[in-house]
Amino acid sequence: MNSYQTNKQAARRFLLDTQQLLFQDKNQENCSTKEKALELIRKLECVQLDAVASVERNQHLVLAARMDGYRPEMLNELLAEKELFEYWANAACAIPMEDYPLFESTRIRFQNKVQEKIDKLGPIADEVLERLQAEGPLASRAFRTEDRVHGAWDNKLPKTKATSHALNLLLDTAAIRVVRRTSSERYFDLTDQTIPGELLERAEQMDVAASSEVLMEKYLRAYRVFDLGDARLGWQKMSAKERREAIGKRVDAGSVIPLEIEGIRRQYYILAEDLNQLKVQELQLQEEQFSMEETQIRFLPPLDNLLWRRERLVDLFDFYYKWEVYTPKEKRRYGYYAMPILTGDRLIGRIDPGLDRENQQLNIRLLQIEPWVEVTPRLLRNLREALESFAAFHQANDIAVERAVQELRIF
Repeated sequence: MNSYQTNKQAARRFLLDTQQLLFQDKNQENCSTKEKALELIRKLECVQLDAVASVERNQHLVLAARMDGYRPEMLNELLAEKELFEYWANAACAIPMEDYPLFESTRIRFQNKVQEKIDKLGPIADEVLERLQAEGPLASRAFRTEDRVHGAWDNKLPKTKATSHALNLLLDTAAIRVVRRTSSERYFDLTDQTIPGELLERAEQMDVAASSEVLMEKYLRAYRVFDLGDARLGWQKMSAKERREAIGKRVDAGSVIPLEIEGIRRQYYILAEDLNQLKVQELQLQEEQFSMEETQIRFLPPLDNLLWRRERLVDLFDFYYKWEVYTPKEKRRYGYYAMPILTGDRLIGRIDPGLDRENQQLNIRLLQIEPWVEVTPRLLRNLREALESFAAFHQANDIAVERAVQELRIF
């Protein structure tokens, strides 16, 4: 199939539109906020989970950036109500429950990878399963031991509790799963007792090849604008050759279209079913001016779906982003939890927020606007309103801007 040529701004707007970041969805006004959250996750395909809590956790910030009225307890309720399950996609993610069968190849891969480690834990892993069978669901603190083993993050000395290691390995194999969360604590139960029987049956009937195919399709819908350089392509372990073959097969079949973006050397692709939506963005650009000052400002967390592919941010948004949580403090440029600032179809800077929960104060450790941005009174007003909304989401009564790269008078 011939490639399709477009410009950078149209590709950018198309991506933001499919990522539910261009406009608020007005088609669900009769739905409850929790139902809107579930539908949003379905449109995004999944939302990445993370434990870092400088402010609210990543999964909640992703949803709050895209919809009004979202509260963190909604995601926990959807998990407890079996509308979602947690498993490995882009990383650990919250995924719509109906997609459980699609991940059979991932479960098999993990089972083959970690079963030997589970066998080494012996009675400890057996006890976890037996207790969940008899008592589940149980919180992580219900499993105690003084034994220490080498966990995923240990370097030299064994520091991880054996029971914690067992829980994590059994989660990888999907023998157990997280069935609910309260604050930062997870509750576990046996997978085969908590996943709807119809979905378990469909998963058992799906072979590895079929699972890999549908999982690739889910990845492509999640990314929308994708390239062969992504080592996570298809959320599977694929060599560069296998990635080329997988996308090449879809190009030949007409389900994927090569995308030539003006001024960008990297080869991108989109789904054929998305071509009309891209063309809509091209037409709208011809018919209207898109002003940054007239659009909502959003703060995107470090693991937001839009940020998954850093090279795509540079190509489409001319924006360099690195999450510096693992960078030594003295080498950080933008801060521990720097969040990109999105307005309209541009990323215009970063904030590094921290929440003082005891004093109910939102601390902006850094506020940075890109040098090319014209800082107008209207933009400052929008930024102030966005920070106030962000503080209200965190139930903070005060906002303190500790450092601004420019002389930005917001408050």
